[in-house]
Amino acid sequence: MSRRPSTPRPSALAATLAAVLAAGALFAAVPAAAHDAIPQPAITVQGDAEVRRVPDEATVRLGVVAQEPTAQAAQQGANRIAQAILAAVEALGVPDEAIQTSRLVLYPVYSQPPRLLRQGGTEEDFVPEIVAYSASNTVSVRLADLTKVGPVVDAGIGAGANQVEGVDFRLRDDSSARTEALAEAVAEARGEAQAMARALGVTLGPVLSADEGHVSVAYPSVERAVFARMDMAQAAPTPVAPGDVTVSASVTVRFRIAGGE
Repeated sequence: MSRRPSTPRPSALAATLAAVLAAGALFAAVPAAAHDAIPQPAITVQGDAEVRRVPDEATVRLGVVAQEPTAQAAQQGANRIAQAILAAVEALGVPDEAIQTSRLVLYPVYSQPPRLLRQGGTEEDFVPEIVAYSASNTVSVRLADLTKVGPVVDAGIGAGANQVEGVDFRLRDDSSARTEALAEAVAEARGEAQAMARALGVTLGPVLSADEGHVSVAYPSVERAVFARMDMAQAAPTPVAPGDVTVSASVTVRFRIAGGE
């Protein structure tokens, strides 16, 4: 009695067919993957730009330092002058919310050199001795009207401030300057890429990638402010030149060379 050849079950046929198709797809994908691995002819350039703006806000920091034999006397002396500074600034029309105490410090002042406890003693017998207390108070004034920077400095010194700790100039909103700097950096990068393409005798293609290097804002401060006078005995008001806010941007752009393989 002869035996009929066995035939694969449907599930086995399906599995065999799937394996054959997967193997064919794998071999078919190898040339495509190898082609994609070939670097595309491209031009990579960096663009830089700088935008300047006139600041529209300033912060003036006026300080007072008072030294007295006791901590309480030193603090009261600094507070008294700070209150006088606040009143003088408010008299210029500066709103209360634009004025604040930004720093308050009280510390002992030691004798120099240290006091000797007993004659003929060792180095350990020399100890520092508190001879006074120093209190400092700093008042920060934020101004939207830059023409008041000089008058605020004068008013603070006239009220007893013995330190002008600095003037910082800023932009209330620097977003438009940042956007403009980035746009100019991209335009510069495209111009450089086009110049390179012409020199190479090729055609510039589409952008393959673009990366922002940095966008930074440099604000002028007291180092760039010009104080013509610190002596209230002189009659001339204190002029302050704010300088410019500088916004810089850098981008790296990669362009494809049209027609390149």
